[in-house]
Amino acid sequence: MTTATLDSSLPFAPYRQLGNDELCQRIAKAKQSLGKSLLILGHHYQQDEVISHADLTGDSYQLSKLAAESPDCRYIVFCGVHFMAETADILANRPEKRKQRKDLHVKVVLPDMAAGCSMADMAAIRQVESAWDQLSEVIDTEDLTPVTYINSAASLKAFCGKHGGIVCTSSNAKAVLDWSFAQRKRVFFFPDQHLGRNTSLKMGITNQHMPVWNPHEEELGGNTRQAIEESKVILWKGHCSVHQMFQAAHVDQFREKIPGIKILVHPECPQEVNDIADISGSTSKIIETVQKAPPGTKWAIGTELHLVNRLKKQHPEQEIHFLSPLVCMCATMYRIDLAHLCWSLENIVQGTLVNQIHVKEDVARWSLIALERMLTVK
Repeated sequence: MTTATLDSSLPFAPYRQLGNDELCQRIAKAKQSLGKSLLILGHHYQQDEVISHADLTGDSYQLSKLAAESPDCRYIVFCGVHFMAETADILANRPEKRKQRKDLHVKVVLPDMAAGCSMADMAAIRQVESAWDQLSEVIDTEDLTPVTYINSAASLKAFCGKHGGIVCTSSNAKAVLDWSFAQRKRVFFFPDQHLGRNTSLKMGITNQHMPVWNPHEEELGGNTRQAIEESKVILWKGHCSVHQMFQAAHVDQFREKIPGIKILVHPECPQEVNDIADISGSTSKIIETVQKAPPGTKWAIGTELHLVNRLKKQHPEQEIHFLSPLVCMCATMYRIDLAHLCWSLENIVQGTLVNQIHVKEDVARWSLIALERMLTVK
C-alpha cells in the first residue's frame, strides 16, 4: 500500500568502493548542504557508524513523531526499516502538518529498500482480512477490537482504523489493551504473538483464553470453534526473529555463572524468558534502566545485539552481557550502511530521490485514525 520511487541517476554500485572515511566526509557535506531541511533518523538497532550521523535517535514511533514536529524538515531519511518509514510519511504529512507547510509534502527516504521487518512480513493484509472474515462466522466481530503493533505495514494500521481498532507500541501495550477491552469484549492482536501474550498474562488473562491464529492453516487459523468462542485475546502467529532466539536456558546459564546478575529483556521475547526475567520492557525502558542503574550492576540483556553493545560501551561502570550465546542482530536493519546513506543523501542534494516511501492517501488516512486513537490512551 505504499509507492516507492527509484532514480538511478546516481548509480549505487560505485559507493561500495568507497572507504568509511570518505563516505563520512561526503555524508557530512550533504548534510551541511541540506541544512535544516533534512532530518536523518536512526533507530536504536542501527550500526554505530550510521547512528553517528543521525539527527535523532530512538524507537520507531518516537522518531516519526519528533520528525513530524519539525517546522523546517522537508526530507526525512529513515535509517530503520520499511514500516518505520511508512509511519514517518503518515505522521509528517497528516493534513494539519501539510496545511502549516502550505501543502508541501515532506519526502521520506529509506536508504535501502531491502531493509524490511520479518515480523511485519508475517502478517499480510489479505491474511488479516481473511482471518477477520472467518472469525465473523464464529463470533460477532462487532465485539472484537483489532490491535496492531507499530511494527506492521501501513495497510494493517489502516485495517485497524477502519474496524474501530488501534495501534500499540511495546511501551503502551497494556494501556492499549485496557482501552480495547473498554470498547469491546475481545482483542485480535497482530503481528507479534509474544508482546500480545506477555502483556495479556500480566493483566490476568490466561493462555487458555489466548488462541494463536496461524494464517497458514485453512480452518480458523488451526483453532476449534470453541477456542475462538472462549477467547479473550486472539494472537497472530508472528514473532521477532531476533527476540525469538532468546531462551530460558540462557537465563539459567547466566544466573549460574554470574551471581547477582539481573536479566533485562524486551517483551517480544517468548513467555518462558519473559516470565523469569527481572525486568521486561521496551527498548526505551531497557536503555533508561541501564542509565539509572548504579555502578557495578551486572546485566544480561535480551534484545538486539547492536543496542546491547552500544550500552556496553556507554556504561563501562557496569557489567553488561548479551543474553544469547548466538549472534542475534536485526539483519534487515543491518542493511542500512554508510554507502546507502551517502547515496540517498547525494541524490537529494542533486534534486533526485531514490527509494522514496509514500503511503497512498486512503491507507494513510485510516492508519492515522488508528495512530491517533493510540495517542488518546493514557
